[in-house]
Amino acid sequence: MVEIERKFLVKSDDFKEQAFTQNKIAQGYLSSIPERTVRVRIKGTRGFLTIKGIGHQGGMSRFEWENEIPLEEAQELLKLCEKGKIEKTRFEIKSGNHVFEVDEFYGENDGLIMAEIELKSETETFERPDWLGEEVTNDERYYNAYLSKKPFKDWEK
Repeated sequence: MVEIERKFLVKSDDFKEQAFTQNKIAQGYLSSIPERTVRVRIKGTRGFLTIKGIGHQGGMSRFEWENEIPLEEAQELLKLCEKGKIEKTRFEIKSGNHVFEVDEFYGENDGLIMAEIELKSETETFERPDWLGEEVTNDERYYNAYLSKKPFKDWEK
């Protein structure tokens, strides 16, 4: 129940040609405090409820619990969420022995494209695709809970 993940900016849309799946995602937060974020997500036609704990030193790993819930319940829970919904398309791309999840954001976060990779350990190596840019794992501005409160469009560029 510990998630080990690294986040990166994406420097081109070349990943789209390599994607083996893509799904629209809408999500909101019942609680966005770092110690326990509670997220409601609709991915395609499926609903999910996720609880995440605060990140460990270095920001790469943290507690995560996720369960699928009925779509209708997810739709109702989204209505109860804090202000600031996240809208994005998630692309999945195989790279070596790993899968990158690349999120192209819309709405308030339009223009942001980020890639995530889940690892078995914080020191695990992986192949870096050409489209992978700067690592932002330790930058809380790139957490979805943060983006729901302080959208990308409002950042000083």
